[in-house]
Amino acid sequence: MSADLRQVACPIALHPDGAPRRIAVFQHPQAGWQLVKGGLRAGEAPAAGAARELFEESGLETRAAISIGEASDIQEGAIWHFALCRIAPPVRARWQHFCADDAGHLFTFEWMSLDDAPSHTFDPIYLRALDWIKGRL
Repeated sequence: MSADLRQVACPIALHPDGAPRRIAVFQHPQAGWQLVKGGLRAGEAPAAGAARELFEESGLETRAAISIGEASDIQEGAIWHFALCRIAPPVRARWQHFCADDAGHLFTFEWMSLDDAPSHTFDPIYLRALDWIKGRL
């Protein structure tokens, strides 16, 4: 990993029923619709960081996190590390989770189909990440 670039873990939390392919997305109360992501800690493996970020931001626990690749063209100055996270059922269609990061925020989550156009407006960074994910799954 390049030390001068920010290292970002992005868990790909797929709905456990598998069809249609749906990914967990959330609405940040100040920054709009997003994917779960966050900085890797020093010495942290990307898959472990993805599982940690998933739990911290969504409350979802993963049974297994498997690194599936990285991309340096998602966000300038950052390398995004993607990990496929197997979520244990049952899961709700929509839920809220309080994330303690950045003085605390209540995030609203739902499952979005990967096979359709995005159901919400996302910042271009997240659209690039979604394109990367769709191209790998």
